[in-house]
Amino acid sequence: MIPQEVLRKVRRIEILTGRLVSETFAGEYLSVFKGRGMEFAEVREYSEGDDVRTIDWNVTARSGRPFVRQYTEERELTVVIACDLSGSQYFGTAQSLKNEISAELSAVLAFSALQNHDKVGLFLFTEGVEEYVPPKKGRKHILHLIRDVLAYKPAKTGTKIGPTLDTINRVLKRRCILFLISDFRDEGFERPLRMAALKHDVIPVVVTDPREQRLPKLGALLELEDPETGRRTVLDASRTAALASLEKLERERQDRLERLFKQSGLVPIRVGTDRSYIDAIVAFFRLRAKRLRH
Repeated sequence: MIPQEVLRKVRRIEILTGRLVSETFAGEYLSVFKGRGMEFAEVREYSEGDDVRTIDWNVTARSGRPFVRQYTEERELTVVIACDLSGSQYFGTAQSLKNEISAELSAVLAFSALQNHDKVGLFLFTEGVEEYVPPKKGRKHILHLIRDVLAYKPAKTGTKIGPTLDTINRVLKRRCILFLISDFRDEGFERPLRMAALKHDVIPVVVTDPREQRLPKLGALLELEDPETGRRTVLDASRTAALASLEKLERERQDRLERLFKQSGLVPIRVGTDRSYIDAIVAFFRLRAKRLRH
């Protein structure tokens, strides 16, 4: 039995995001993604001027002559949302919790795909994939996905993006548009992310809260608890040096993440619990459309 509170949230998100999609996002989504999906058709012998990236090395090795793979445009795309439900997602000091922002973002992306007749699938993950909903079409399916993001009770609390991406790469046989929604508070997932980026059109969506970047100077002792490990620590919030040290560590973590995205050829969408995500998504779509034109 789904709690009434969750059903009310699903309905509210449906109304909110449905309006946003019809008024704002559907056209942006269409201009960026529609017609970008390609599926394999056949191989033919290489001709001068062909893109060397399309060479089929297996056929080339067997025949002794270079062959290239030819593709045809897919009539529909597959959108897959991988949503982080680790302990740090149930945190927020502004307008919303991070997992609530993730649910709304998932709904916007899913309804945009629905309006353009594309399939949508879902992975929920913590220290690995906890639930997988295969891609399908239809409003009922989309509402099921939103409900899962809001109501699913994860078995674990930590974040392990690497094993999650390994599973996604193994399960998804065909290329898809993969929205990876997380606060990315993890390490050691560089190789799986690069592998996913080679196989799929990966779009990282980074969800943050302002208190993760800067703690207030309260002039008192603060007891902080890591929501993923349960580890507690006491911080003297009256000491400027202690606060500055934490902020420096967070900046360094964000810089490492930014370098990883750049090295993997990925452009992230950055959203926060203290501001509307609408501008961030529209800006991303428009930047991507501009790059495609060039």
